[in-house]
Amino acid sequence: MKALFIGGTGTISAAISERVLELGWDLWLLNRGGRSFGAESGSRAGSGKNSGIFGNCHQIRCDISDERDAAAKLSGLEFDFVADFIAYNPAQVERDYRLFRGKTAQYVFISSASAYQKPLSDYRVSEATPLANPVWDYSRRKIACEEFLAGVYREEAFPVTIVRPSHTYDERKVPLGVHGKNGSWQVLKRLIDGKPVIIHGDGTSLWTMTHAKDFARAFTGLMGNIHALGETVQITGDETLTWNQIYQTIAAALGKPLKAAHVSSEFLAAAGDFDFLGGLIGDKANSVVFDNTKLKRLVPGYVPEIRFDQGIRETIAYILSHPECRIEDAEFDLWCDRVIAAREKALAEIRALK
Repeated sequence: MKALFIGGTGTISAAISERVLELGWDLWLLNRGGRSFGAESGSRAGSGKNSGIFGNCHQIRCDISDERDAAAKLSGLEFDFVADFIAYNPAQVERDYRLFRGKTAQYVFISSASAYQKPLSDYRVSEATPLANPVWDYSRRKIACEEFLAGVYREEAFPVTIVRPSHTYDERKVPLGVHGKNGSWQVLKRLIDGKPVIIHGDGTSLWTMTHAKDFARAFTGLMGNIHALGETVQITGDETLTWNQIYQTIAAALGKPLKAAHVSSEFLAAAGDFDFLGGLIGDKANSVVFDNTKLKRLVPGYVPEIRFDQGIRETIAYILSHPECRIEDAEFDLWCDRVIAAREKALAEIRALK
């Protein structure tokens, strides 16, 4: 199979790229080359074979937003499969439609499970759950992309498959409910230093984590799958955890006690400059249990293999041994201290009224 990935080096797409190469497929990556790939060779301008992090793959160095340049570098190429891992607004999928119409047997758009109805009318989520997210513009843009692609599938048989991931992590990323602009390290550091960490709500809402390697195995089962054309499929793990369990598992992997400071999601959204309105109220504050029946019908035999406690131990071990993954965030750390201090002050004032 000849596959083109637009992006191909992110949390989800890197794992899929590695899986595709393991399967012996012909992989092409179209991106700006921001992540190291190793030496290039080959005669096509802006493309070549790589022997770097993804082994023997082709790379087309290009900013996909420059449609004229992308069209020139894609000239004469056809693919069995094209996936865009970085598109998030309708103009970008419309560009992809122009670039790949008649040049691929399957086009996959990576949407988001955050596009599902908020607030949910039922915590059980399937592909039939309505799409509506009034508080997160990111999710509304994904919905608009899906609507455009559904239209060109119905009207012109453009061979689209829509995939909706939820919270996916890999060896470089600890999945959290509340963190700052520099990622997860500052929360881990607070745990290591014995400081309290903020958990949104009372920590009992339900959530699902998916390891990128499990996601990749499910995703490659949809590649070249004729039954997936015109379909929307969510890919998530089957394991359901409370946020208290998630943070407790992370603390246990660090060998540290969890000192939890529970703060309402509404308060966090109002008190922070960290896009908690969309990320919490529009996503993680809601209890979700994903029904993956459709995925397993399309990919017979697929079962997620990596339990969260197993995956997160590997992630934390990787982060602790790779300094480049430990980016401190003094602004977020100070904000956490202030929010927790405000919480304690409010509790003390209420107790004093008794």
